[in-house]
Amino acid sequence: MASNATQASCSTPMKVTSNGIFQGDNPLDYALPLAIIQIVLVVVLTRILAFLLRPLRQPRVIAEIVGGILLGPSALGRNKNYVNSIFPSRSLVVLDTLANLGLLFFLFLVGLELDLKSLQRTGKKALAIAVAGISLPFVLGAGVSFFLHKTISEGVKAAPFLVFMGVALSITAFPVLARILAELKLLTTDVGQIAMSAAAVNDVAAWILLALAIVLSGSEHSPLTSLWVLLSGAGFIIFSIAIIPPVFKWIAHRCPQGEPVNEMYVCATLAVVLAAGFCTDSIGIHALFGAFVIGILIPKEGPFSGALVEKVEDLVSGLFLPLYFVSSGLKTNVATIRGTQSWGLLVLVIFTACFGKIVGTLVVSLLLRIPVQEAITLGFLMNTKGLVELVVLNIGKDRKILNDQTFAICVLMAIFTTFITTPIVIAVYKPAKQAISADYKHRTIEREDPDTQLRILVCFHSTLNIPTIINLIEASRGTEKRQGLCVYALHLMELSERTSAILMVHKARKNGLPFWNKLQQSDDNQVVVAFEAFRQLNRVFIRPMTAISAMHDMYEDICTSAERKRAAIIILPFHKHQRLDGTLETTRNEFRWVNMRVLEHAPCSVGILVDRGLGGSSHVSAINVSSTVTVLFFGGHDDREALSYGARMAEHPGISLIIIHFVASNDIMRRMVKIDITAESSNSLNSTDTTFLASFKKNPDDSSVKFEEREVNSAKEIVEVVREFSWCNLFVVGRMPEGPVAAALTEKAECPELGPVGSLLTSHDFSTSASVLVVQQYNSSTSQLTSSSTTKIPRTWCLT
Repeated sequence: MASNATQASCSTPMKVTSNGIFQGDNPLDYALPLAIIQIVLVVVLTRILAFLLRPLRQPRVIAEIVGGILLGPSALGRNKNYVNSIFPSRSLVVLDTLANLGLLFFLFLVGLELDLKSLQRTGKKALAIAVAGISLPFVLGAGVSFFLHKTISEGVKAAPFLVFMGVALSITAFPVLARILAELKLLTTDVGQIAMSAAAVNDVAAWILLALAIVLSGSEHSPLTSLWVLLSGAGFIIFSIAIIPPVFKWIAHRCPQGEPVNEMYVCATLAVVLAAGFCTDSIGIHALFGAFVIGILIPKEGPFSGALVEKVEDLVSGLFLPLYFVSSGLKTNVATIRGTQSWGLLVLVIFTACFGKIVGTLVVSLLLRIPVQEAITLGFLMNTKGLVELVVLNIGKDRKILNDQTFAICVLMAIFTTFITTPIVIAVYKPAKQAISADYKHRTIEREDPDTQLRILVCFHSTLNIPTIINLIEASRGTEKRQGLCVYALHLMELSERTSAILMVHKARKNGLPFWNKLQQSDDNQVVVAFEAFRQLNRVFIRPMTAISAMHDMYEDICTSAERKRAAIIILPFHKHQRLDGTLETTRNEFRWVNMRVLEHAPCSVGILVDRGLGGSSHVSAINVSSTVTVLFFGGHDDREALSYGARMAEHPGISLIIIHFVASNDIMRRMVKIDITAESSNSLNSTDTTFLASFKKNPDDSSVKFEEREVNSAKEIVEVVREFSWCNLFVVGRMPEGPVAAALTEKAECPELGPVGSLLTSHDFSTSASVLVVQQYNSSTSQLTSSSTTKIPRTWCLT
């Protein structure tokens, strides 16, 4: 960037804004409109490339690096008119300033993501792998530097060049690695945990080595200068350790959970980051180090650190950070790599980088008795490069340690090593699927022996779902005579494009449990605290888990978890939530498609819960439960499953059950004959349902269960009967009822995943405050998801 500044200083300074094209001004001759055009071009190009590379499972950093190279002299930059118009030399100071400002705040965010406490808990395996992943590549990089120094890098200082090449080859990109592991669903595996811990240690070590390289590269006056820089840098770190944590702990205490963070604290933090950058730049290290140190030292407990990420990262990582890749791309000229010698050196650098990381990690992993397949996978994962690699190379380029040719070689090496990571890991590491337990027999709530243990997998998106979930679990306990209730609460967390998604790493261990320190009461463990309190009070086995997935394959995590835990039913939250006026409003439509895919692929029964405040906004204790559950029974597998669940709820002393059995009138039966319902299938269904219902008719003395039969003649009468019971607390219905009465429902459903009856109960024309649980019974012999075109609801709902 120093060369860019020199060029700009020889040019006429650009004015900030123009007077407009109507007064004869060209906007591209002025700093602000030109910067706007540059930013828009960068963002559009990098996003397009990211979209094109998505099928190859490549992280976004690859698209941003490639986009920067395409905009530079390697491709579009060969057109002089394009360069002089869009990236003239006099504009590069502004571009580089914006890029480095964005990079400064980005590295502050990276520091926020690195928890020193978790590094202290790093296992011996991860620590040994991290040391091997740094030392061998560093030594090999130093060896390669001798070849480069004698061929294409003559005249540069040998010591700093050696350190820069060693650091460039030994870096592992922690943020990029987290993204790759999350995409491949390896975050919660042993391999993922070891890789993330080792990469975190590697990241910190790489910054220390880079600081040493910068100090060595700047010692032009005397050896004492380097010593003064090192001592001043150490003093800055000691001063920061003494001041920053206590101050920010005080700030965190003044930011209570659930309350918006005071804007003054956020602004003060950003000012501290800039001041730290100024201090380290003045010392002679680099402004980025100050921001990184502040990010590491800010306490991670409480809502304050999360609020900082939320407020800063979208603008930084989405808008300003790509400018840094373009700034790098404008310095990368692939055309400088020409001739057999240059290409041979490129192959040598790539081979050395891959060999050092992979072999070093592989050997240590095997010595630690890690299986060969996992050891090879760890080697390729640790070979991931990214933004920090470019930071190292750019600093070396600006300090004239790396010339154009060496810089281009190292950039291509970073692209290649990162590009191959995902495809090779997919090819090499194929974790064996956990064998389905032989005793996974109870995939439904309806079963021959109702006294067996009931296993439920309850899914939720946010803490707002927890009170209703706990109240539903309380209602599902059954009697003491049964073998008990086992509940797995699965927190569904989306893996987004946001950098803060990496913070999810700290919330998941290899067994899927969130990290939880009983001595801390942060927002990260509220879920665990709530479920743990319920478990102790009610003696129900309940385990919270976390699934980190992209929306398009979140259903796989849900179905896999249900299979591993041998769940009988999966409870999913509906994609709409209740507003204050009682109407249902869509939260995110993507959740609807997650539910649809779970219905199709689930290894057990599925229930979709439409929450209208079941039991209120807080957990209702067992002695205070007083609820009415209504089961609408038409017939068929799903309705029998719904009634089986309702019958279990009725065992709770505070819950009464109302069963409404809809019986077809003679008029409906005559109409059904015309619709080609055979008498044989109808009689078979009626026989099964009659046998099933007989047990509920035998106990008229049971005051907790009320059984009613209602004969209906049309869809309109069905709606009228249902309205009579709209006062209850919970409706439990089958997703796809069968039989002649169900066939009378003849209108297309708005929400096919709820079926005709569930859609009726959630229609804006049906007024009720009752929550709705729509149940689909597991049936391995038929398709679990019926076409939306065949799902019908009555036209008569729209009543005036």
